[in-house]
Amino acid sequence: MINKYRWWEIVGIYLGIAVFLLFLLAPFLEAFLVSMRPLNRINSIPYKIITDNMSFDAYFTMWENVPRLGRYIWNSFFIATCVTLIVLVAVIPAAWAFARFDFKGRDPMLAAFLAINMVGGAVLIIPLFQLMRNLGLLNTYLAMIIPGAAFLIPTAIWLLRSYLMKIPRELEEAAWVDGASRPYILWKVILPIAMPGIVVVAIATFIGAYAQQFLFALTFNSNSDLHPLPVGIYQFFGRQTVIWNEVMAASLVGILPVLIIYIFLQRYIIAGLTAGAVKE
Repeated sequence: MINKYRWWEIVGIYLGIAVFLLFLLAPFLEAFLVSMRPLNRINSIPYKIITDNMSFDAYFTMWENVPRLGRYIWNSFFIATCVTLIVLVAVIPAAWAFARFDFKGRDPMLAAFLAINMVGGAVLIIPLFQLMRNLGLLNTYLAMIIPGAAFLIPTAIWLLRSYLMKIPRELEEAAWVDGASRPYILWKVILPIAMPGIVVVAIATFIGAYAQQFLFALTFNSNSDLHPLPVGIYQFFGRQTVIWNEVMAASLVGILPVLIIYIFLQRYIIAGLTAGAVKE
């Protein structure tokens, strides 16, 4: 049985949580404050947290300076959704195979997946450009979806494999004895149990796909109708000045889709992250 905490231990725990939240939320708070300040007050010296004439004007004027900002947000959401679906379709059976079956070359392949994660997209941008050009995919959504999925699949396999390894083998063996096929076991037995882990992988993939679109979009796409949000935010950077309050406002508005998805799926995310934490 865990003893009750003393009062100074409780104070220390809450102070630790407060410090952690401060470092975690400080960038978002500063971004919000910058979005509220007038442009001529952002770099004022001495620094002031609250300045004169703070307002929500940047949240309205940003749509005028970058008229297609709403389109860019939709493009980012669409690309990230497509990448997530592709990754899940490829990763679920692959992770199950790596978690359950002992086949030749399994460990070297897993090691290769880790090595792929160490290679950034910028290193392969030239061969990827040539590949997209030879396939005729330049200036299309696929030019951003396919590389995005390819770079996120290795990480997703490792994440989901770790979760599937915690599912008892006896469940699969019982279904196998009853005459169930491998696809049936995966679809009817494994997937319902592994849903919290799958949701965690899906959210991690979506966030990764939503955030990594700048380099691929800027290199493989010259059609402004297909640009994602990071390229749209880049348009606030002019030759002579940067509209920092509108940059922060657009950034905060741009993360709303991810935040909304996280709020609605947080129950599954917590279940997936805490699975296996308690050993019975």
